[in-house]
Amino acid sequence: MKEQILVVDDEPDMRSALTHVLHRNGYAVESADNGPEALKKFKNYKFSMVITDVKMPDMSGMEVLGAIKKISPEVPVIMMSAYGTIGKAVDAMKEGASDYLVKPFSSESLEMVVKRIGEKLTCGSLCRKDDTDQQDNLKEKGIITQDPRLRETIRLAKNVASSNANILLQGESGTGKEMFASFIHHHSAHGKGPYVAVNCAALPDGLAESELFGHEKGAFTGALNQRKGKFELANNGTIVLDEISEMALHLQAKLLRVLQEREVIRVGGIKSIPINSRIIAVSNVDLETAVKAGRFREDLFYRINVIPINIPPLRDRKEDIPVLAEHFLKKYSSKNNRTMSKIAEETFSLLLKYNWNGNVRELENTMERAALLGEGDTVLPGHLFLEINDYNKTKDLPVMVGQSLKEMEKELIFQTLEEVDDNRTYAARILGISIRTLRNKLREYRNNP
Repeated sequence: MKEQILVVDDEPDMRSALTHVLHRNGYAVESADNGPEALKKFKNYKFSMVITDVKMPDMSGMEVLGAIKKISPEVPVIMMSAYGTIGKAVDAMKEGASDYLVKPFSSESLEMVVKRIGEKLTCGSLCRKDDTDQQDNLKEKGIITQDPRLRETIRLAKNVASSNANILLQGESGTGKEMFASFIHHHSAHGKGPYVAVNCAALPDGLAESELFGHEKGAFTGALNQRKGKFELANNGTIVLDEISEMALHLQAKLLRVLQEREVIRVGGIKSIPINSRIIAVSNVDLETAVKAGRFREDLFYRINVIPINIPPLRDRKEDIPVLAEHFLKKYSSKNNRTMSKIAEETFSLLLKYNWNGNVRELENTMERAALLGEGDTVLPGHLFLEINDYNKTKDLPVMVGQSLKEMEKELIFQTLEEVDDNRTYAARILGISIRTLRNKLREYRNNP
């Protein structure tokens, strides 16, 4: 029995083209020119898949998606959008869309997305992982967090992993972008394929094109044999373009063509070689700023920035500092047969006040050093070997003649709470008092303002 697909688009030519391509590939197709008509058909017929435009009059594709998910949450929905509505497409992925296509797209792109989602449907429950599996995978990939925003970022990454969309990971050095790239690969349809990471800043001058796209024998002096490039090696897998902002402009133009055509031509060759790999671009600088400065091609930026994922710095997610510190201490104590197993409260206070310009990577190095050089079973402040100048600078507390110690204490407590977004547990650690003492102080201030 043929799979039934519902196509929703207000443009007659687009509906006709989609129907033709899907019929040619053996699917049964019903179409609708608006959302209300689509939902009426969806309720009366059994469809295995829905393809809908994002921007439509009267009822948007987002509304169609929401209504379909309420009726049949298991039915996959593919969104279509022009570049101007990509933001809405990303929102749709968060709300449960299975994939999206950027207009204009080729018939091959449509066929590939529909085929992949169809194969996933036949996999059924065997392909599903419960929450426990997900947490195990997170730990396996090194993503440990208690921060709500980062958990939401992880959820987005897992949602879009199953699509074939280009992803741009941005964040400061040491925030864990490479771990996110690996996590996305692991949860993607390419998860069993190769994972190839390329440091664009380290591509050798004169050989960068050959490294990425390969070369034929005799293409240049020293090309003694044919060689596959990184894109070919990543076929049916994932290619990660790290530090993409450092790629030379002339190479950016060639990369743009590869991403548009989904094929490479080796240096010295004439044959086009199709590629089927997920592209993840990684940058520790703001690419929009690089575009404005003329250091990065605007058209390439839009091509890779289909699904933007931003990783927040460690100083903006203080909830993660204690749990990461304990994780790294356990890891390196075990690895080096050390007895360090606890972290003193005053040490936690210093960790929470430190700025962590190097982010998670710097925290990991700090805890490894503490495990190796510290004595006893508890990490003390002196074991951290951190420069005092790198601690967060809090607002100076004014010392006023006539102000009592009690008033200064109150000012210090309220200012500390403000610094940690009213998190009383971390405020108490920074102040060097128990959470119970802090509660008693706050109760006292409320009763005697």
